[in-house]
Amino acid sequence: MDYDSIVVGAGHAGIEASLALARMGFKTLLITQNLDQIGKLSCNPAIGGLAKGNMVREIDALGGEMAKLIDASMIQFRILNQSRGPAVQAPRAQADRFLYQKLAKKAVETQPGLSVFQDTVTGLISSSDNKICQGVITERGNRITAKSVIISAGTFMEGKIFIGKYTALNGRLGELSAIGLGAHLRERGFTLGRMKTGTPARIKKTSIDFSKMEEQSGDATMYPFSFSYDEVKDRPYVPCYITYTNEETHRIIDANMHLSPLYGGDIVGKGPRYCPSIEDKVKKFPDRNRHQIFIEPEGLDTDEMYMNGISSSLPEHVQEEFIRTLPGLENVEIMRPGYAVEYDYVEPTTLYPTLESKIMSGLYFAGQTNGTSGYEEAGVQGLLAGINAGLKMKGEEPLILNRAESYAGVLIDDLVTLGTDEPYRMFTSRAEYRLNLRHDAADIRLFEKGQRAGLRTKEDVEKFKEKVKNIDAIKDLLKEGRVKKNILNDVIKENALGKTFYDLVKDPDVTIHNIKSVLPELAGYSDPLLDHVELDIKYEGYIVKQNQQVNRFMKMESVRIPLDFNYDAIEGISNESREKLKKIQPLSVGQASRISGVRTSDIAVLLLMLGKGGKK
Repeated sequence: MDYDSIVVGAGHAGIEASLALARMGFKTLLITQNLDQIGKLSCNPAIGGLAKGNMVREIDALGGEMAKLIDASMIQFRILNQSRGPAVQAPRAQADRFLYQKLAKKAVETQPGLSVFQDTVTGLISSSDNKICQGVITERGNRITAKSVIISAGTFMEGKIFIGKYTALNGRLGELSAIGLGAHLRERGFTLGRMKTGTPARIKKTSIDFSKMEEQSGDATMYPFSFSYDEVKDRPYVPCYITYTNEETHRIIDANMHLSPLYGGDIVGKGPRYCPSIEDKVKKFPDRNRHQIFIEPEGLDTDEMYMNGISSSLPEHVQEEFIRTLPGLENVEIMRPGYAVEYDYVEPTTLYPTLESKIMSGLYFAGQTNGTSGYEEAGVQGLLAGINAGLKMKGEEPLILNRAESYAGVLIDDLVTLGTDEPYRMFTSRAEYRLNLRHDAADIRLFEKGQRAGLRTKEDVEKFKEKVKNIDAIKDLLKEGRVKKNILNDVIKENALGKTFYDLVKDPDVTIHNIKSVLPELAGYSDPLLDHVELDIKYEGYIVKQNQQVNRFMKMESVRIPLDFNYDAIEGISNESREKLKKIQPLSVGQASRISGVRTSDIAVLLLMLGKGGKK
């Protein structure tokens, strides 16, 4: 074999997959069509968001790279949903797009054991029975062999862009798509579909009148995404701005709707429900007289600004006309037009929870290729595909995260169990046990799993042990100290007398920082660590209740189903359930119970056949 593993595509999934494999000790090749576009933020220049910020911290906890890249390139930081509970809060940062890309390229180029090569993969090398993947074939005729292959092609597999009647075989504007690989996979029996996404126009900063817009500031303090750092150092702060569409904007769009490839029938792929184009917004929400648009900087050394919330595939002259109706953009200059892109994706129910193909052993898929949307969703899939490819080559048990311990587990379980016919985006509402999935506790949940995979250094381990030790020490301090008369004040009131500080923190009107002023020993610990302990304590009762649900969930997850289980031999289940169980090939009874159309009574029969709850 030329390599242990080959990763196809150098977007966010490919970066995480290739770095993970190389760091696990495997000789790895990362193939990309253009070395200058490694790690490009194709759409919005930001990392994180609701549930997405949690996944970035999960990537970091497992030993991935994304959090470190955004920490070194952020130009604004916010904790979203601060007015709501911790289960739905998450960090988000604006990025200097070009610095992020530069750092991503440097990370893969300088990683020992990882080679980077510019070419286009058009096919696979496989065993004579087509059941084992053995490498790739490229556009230039290179045949490169490997024990495992990970495909993370993003929007480039048979990609096609649309701007009005203009079309081009591009994965991004001005960048050629990967032609041949999608057709090759179809010929090999893989199930592929078409999806659509889009991006808005980029506009020139000096042509914007910011006085007519609302300034959107970030938080005063920038906190790191990575658990490796205690603070973000020496990063500049840049504001964003808010403007709004209006009735004239909507009139122009509606009058030109027939020119949209989305509504003219040129695009067959389904677009993202939760990130619709401006054409979709006008068409589907006719009663809304305005939509909020965020004007975001692309970076420190560019005049380009990103228009978040107004993606479009209408002709360029129409885009210019309706954009100039927005307050502050009356004389704006468009530097790049918005466009839609349609591309091939692999039906994710044809994958195991390891992201390995059920059709061809040693072949993995990750990122938008699996029908997802977003850098964060792509990154966490790439990392787990890389880890699982490495663990399989080592002959070790795979790493399959469950729904109760990570958003990554929710994401992958949804994909491989339920599938998707539109770009999948992660939300906090998709997670049943989200109170356990706080972004600040991602390392407590997942660090040891990253360590088992071989992605944590000795320094990481020591730092993590120190954090756990400090959390326990803070809780002990709070349990040992009691409220006395001499510390009563406007916050700590007389009804708290005799209580431990630990119980006092449970009071919704008291924060751990109120106690810090009367318990000086707490001053030696950082604010993020104190905040973590406070949330642990305040939500302790709720977490206990949720963990009872988790225990019931885990009982079902622990009942494993062999891959060679014969569903045809089961009597007493519906034909629909039998067909779906055979198609999905669930690894546990828990996963089987989440398959759409599988009845509760059929699960009971399955448990019986597996020897749980009665005779076989």
